[in-house]
Amino acid sequence: MIGSVRGRLLDKDPRGEMLIEAGGVGYRVIVAPSTLAGAGPVGEECFVYVHHQVREDTSDLYGFAGLDERRCFEALLSAHGVGPALALAVLSHLPPDELRRAVAADDAAALELVPGIGAKTSKRMVLDLKSRLGAPEMADGAALPGSGAEGSGTAVAEVRAALSQMGFGPAEIREAMAAVAVEAARADDAATGALLRVALGELGPR
Repeated sequence: MIGSVRGRLLDKDPRGEMLIEAGGVGYRVIVAPSTLAGAGPVGEECFVYVHHQVREDTSDLYGFAGLDERRCFEALLSAHGVGPALALAVLSHLPPDELRRAVAADDAAALELVPGIGAKTSKRMVLDLKSRLGAPEMADGAALPGSGAEGSGTAVAEVRAALSQMGFGPAEIREAMAAVAVEAARADDAATGALLRVALGELGPR
C-alpha cells in the first residue's frame, strides 16, 4: 500500500487532483481544495501523505498535507455510510482539531454544514467517531501536527459560529467556509477577523 508520495508536481487540477511524478511514474492524487492551494507551483517538488483506497474495480490515492489529516480521513471512512468523497468533504470544512472538538461536544450541527450530510447522518457520525478520534490535543498538552488548536483551526470554528449568529443559513455558510478553509491553509496563523472578512467577501452584502 502507498503511504506517501514525494516528487515533482506535474499538474494541479482545480477540481481537486494533483499529478505527481515520482521515480518516472505519474501518480494521480485526489486532494481537498486546501491541500491543492498549499501544494506550491507546478514544476517544483511536493510531498503528500497518502491513503490508498483499493476496491474491486478501482485503486485511488487520496493525498493530505499532514499526517493527522490522513488519520482523521481514515477514521471518517470507518463511520457508517461515509465514503472517500464525503470524508474529504468533511475535512475540507472541518480541519482535524475542529472535527475533534465537534465530535467531543456532540456538535452534530457542525457536520451538517458539509454538503451531503443531513441531521440523521451527522448524529450517527458523531456517535461512530467518538471512539475513533482522539482529543484535540495530545495527552501532554502539545498540539497535534497540523492542528489549529491555538491557530487557524480555532479561527475557522469562530468564523463559522459568527456567520451562524449573523443569520446566514447552512448553504451560505458552506459556500463561505470553502473559501475560508483555503485561506486558513495558506496562512497557518490567520486571525479570526481576517478569515471572517474572507467569508463575508464570498457572501457579499446582505
